[in-house]
Amino acid sequence: MGAAVAAGDPYDFSPGAQVPVSGGAGATAATQALASAAYRDGPVDELLKANSDWATSEVKKARISLFEPNLGEAFARAVQGRMLGGGRKPIIQSFGLEPQVIVEHCLAASRIRKQRDARLTFIMVVFGLLFLPGVLLWLGAFQLRRTLAGSQDRRVGALGTALLVGIAVVVAILLVKLPFSGFLYLYVRAMVIAPLVGGFWAKIVCERTAKDLRERWTGLLDGGTVAAKIPEAVPSTPGESAAEQLRLNLAKLSAEQRSNIAFYAGPKGILGMGTRWGSWQLAEDLVPAEPGKDINPFRSWDIVRAVHDQLKLLERTPINTGGLTPPQVEHWVVSPIGEGAGAVSRPGGTDASFQIRGSQLQEICDKQHFGSGDRHYLGVQFVLWDGQLVITLLVNVTVLHKTLRIEVTGHALGPTHSLFNGRPKNRTQTFKKGLKFWDTYTRTLPVVEPREVVRLAARAPLTWYPPLLEYWGGKLVLPEPFGLRHAWADKPWRHRFMADDALRAATPVLRVVHEATLRVLADNGVDTTRFASRAGNLSGAIQDPTPRQADVYNA
Repeated sequence: MGAAVAAGDPYDFSPGAQVPVSGGAGATAATQALASAAYRDGPVDELLKANSDWATSEVKKARISLFEPNLGEAFARAVQGRMLGGGRKPIIQSFGLEPQVIVEHCLAASRIRKQRDARLTFIMVVFGLLFLPGVLLWLGAFQLRRTLAGSQDRRVGALGTALLVGIAVVVAILLVKLPFSGFLYLYVRAMVIAPLVGGFWAKIVCERTAKDLRERWTGLLDGGTVAAKIPEAVPSTPGESAAEQLRLNLAKLSAEQRSNIAFYAGPKGILGMGTRWGSWQLAEDLVPAEPGKDINPFRSWDIVRAVHDQLKLLERTPINTGGLTPPQVEHWVVSPIGEGAGAVSRPGGTDASFQIRGSQLQEICDKQHFGSGDRHYLGVQFVLWDGQLVITLLVNVTVLHKTLRIEVTGHALGPTHSLFNGRPKNRTQTFKKGLKFWDTYTRTLPVVEPREVVRLAARAPLTWYPPLLEYWGGKLVLPEPFGLRHAWADKPWRHRFMADDALRAATPVLRVVHEATLRVLADNGVDTTRFASRAGNLSGAIQDPTPRQADVYNA
């Protein structure tokens, strides 16, 4: 049984102590692509290539390059710290993704690496602490080579390799005949040889873990059910507060993902939905249908509710040939923030459920049409291409004086960056065949290079205190305001079929919105002649297939 939870805790959604296992039903291509980053190797700087127009991540450089993380280590550490850390700031919804699945894979990848680091730490204690001078000598040589090899000058990099070989040769010569004898003679020989023995053992450990991580990496991209088991999130005794807190944080993450509060960041658009590529406005005066009679009083909410009901039926078609996928229709409350804002804050009174509902939602819809404050939008969203394309069309209803304005805006968020679809590559080396020098053969090398073994072994003792490791080795700094989806998303316009889907979805949505609006106006005694004429013009204009930068106002 889990630890006791305070009554009314809004995040206690799970039925009890269970082992969280992600993967399987509900997982999407976009989710699995991002989750695979937790198991990857390679330089962390590669992740900077995936920065989008909405967010830019950074890499804090290492003070000692031997301690720097690789891509998977930095990604898993940064994501789980940002999404689950104590006192974390609000996050941006990740449409088309399951953030909890990605975070669980980050936790699972970190757990695998911790098990590897525990073995490497033991090796470092046995073969390193007892023979510390020799270990420092070898680490210093590898650090020097790493520093020189990182130079852009190839000759300097070659010099680093030659220097390492030279040190090994000098050490071997000294071992043949030392100028002293006795215990010191034996210790010096062991001091140089023991780290090599430990390195061989460490290589076996690193190779086994690397293969496991790569299998999970490949399995996710292949669409397999790669499970991310997190036993540390399961309270086994009532006193395990850390496990209970982790379980609640995962539930809180899922609750925040379901929030209906979004943030508009100027030219960057609504965060998580992508920039606004199109805008169509129907604005006319409210005139009675019969002269001398007043129109029946109605509210913006009445129109919104009618449009909501009609949008639910978008998937229906009069002929049996294709059609739209079932839409996700949601009432959104959009808060304005600055283009360069470093954080967002949820409106007051929503910390428990992360949602605004009921009378408060209706009040925003009916009254907040002009001036400061949040705005209400009715959104219809299509998640396509296994989560790689998110099409969102928002409907806003405002009344100023006698003018009713129905605005429909189109937003599109494209696929995750191609970096996350890359598969592991084996290290190979090509050789010439002896006398047949014109012929060659290729040999597959071990997954882990010797310098990578040294890096992992050097980092292992420090992994037990991550702040110190990040101080010396650097870390990945995630963009703020942070959301897993928009941080590494491309625009859909480079993919012909995705662009077509985004452009085609706007037409039926706009016509359904206008149809529902005209019906409500007619039922309440409003002359719909001008509204119908304007709607017809917009229906023709929306067939223009060119996406625009609707969030950029050129002076």
